[in-house]
Amino acid sequence: MINVNEYFEGQIKSLGFERDSIQYTAGVFSPGTYSLATEKEEHVTVTLGAFEIRLPGSDWKTVKAGETIIIPPNTTFDLKVTKTASYLCMYK
Repeated sequence: MINVNEYFEGQIKSLGFERDSIQYTAGVFSPGTYSLATEKEEHVTVTLGAFEIRLPGSDWKTVKAGETIIIPPNTTFDLKVTKTASYLCMYK
C-alpha cells in the first residue's frame, strides 16, 4: 500500500511505503522554511538538490544530494529550502 502525504498546504509532498517491515517516504520539498517534528528516528537522504537543517542546540547545516542526516526521535527541527529538493526517509 502506498500512502500519499501532504504538508504545509502542499509545499511538502511524499509517498509513504513499507518494505521488509521498515517504513519509508520518498518526497519533495518546495522552497520555503519549515518547522517539522519526528516521532521515530529518521534517516533522511537527499536525492536531488540540497537543504539546510537546524536540530535543537545546533547550528544550521547544509545537506546535499547523496548525503544522509539522522534526526533523533521526538525532535522538532527547522528546515530551509531555497530550490526544490527531493529526499528518501527511512524510519527506525
